[in-house]
Amino acid sequence: MKTMFITPDPSPDPAERRTPRVRFTGLSAGYPGRPVLRQLEAEIPAFAVTALVGPNGSGKSTLLGVLAGVIHPTAGELHHAGDRPPAFVPQRGAVGDALPLTVRQTVEMGRWGDRGPWRRPTRRDRALVDTAMERLDITHLAARQLGELSGGQRQRTLIAQGLTQESDLLLLDEPTTGLDPEARDRIATLLTELAADGVSVVHATHDLEAARSADACLLLHDGRLLGQGHPEQVITPSTLARIWQPA
Repeated sequence: MKTMFITPDPSPDPAERRTPRVRFTGLSAGYPGRPVLRQLEAEIPAFAVTALVGPNGSGKSTLLGVLAGVIHPTAGELHHAGDRPPAFVPQRGAVGDALPLTVRQTVEMGRWGDRGPWRRPTRRDRALVDTAMERLDITHLAARQLGELSGGQRQRTLIAQGLTQESDLLLLDEPTTGLDPEARDRIATLLTELAADGVSVVHATHDLEAARSADACLLLHDGRLLGQGHPEQVITPSTLARIWQPA
């Protein structure tokens, strides 16, 4: 299976739709002296938006890092169905405002995985960057410094960078945190459109409304998986009472 972010695929093969994009069993991971994820077993559906939801410290970002390949599991198995590396969009705060980068330069960094950081962009690279910026409606911001942007503009820039990587798996860490309602709705609509185009989207969030708008949900607490499935089945009053207990 090979699906490009910015080339819509309105009718994927039915067999591809039934095959999970990612599957993991017995998955554990963490950091030296600090285990985080404990024996997770779940599937990430293809061509859908999946929310990783849970309170701070539940392991959402660590699981994203494992899916992205930047954190290595300490136990278990992880299987990817795609043939392109995942595209990982970190939290907005992970990209420093002090870097003297324009919006276009930031988006162009998404092509480094294919051509390296020091080679001049090819015609195809420039076309991919142009298309991603148009889709995220940031073309008019091309010459602006990254540190001058609003939260929503900055997030759209980072997602555009992810799109240029041409992966069929997009991973986002808290993509709507700190954004105003209009910006949150805009990002949510974009993620739905990407899934319809043949992209498997996974985003970590502690925003229950954002999680409820997803197609599927993995509920994490203290590094363990408490539930998976449709948000209406997973995010219930009983589970919320169990996880978000008042202090």
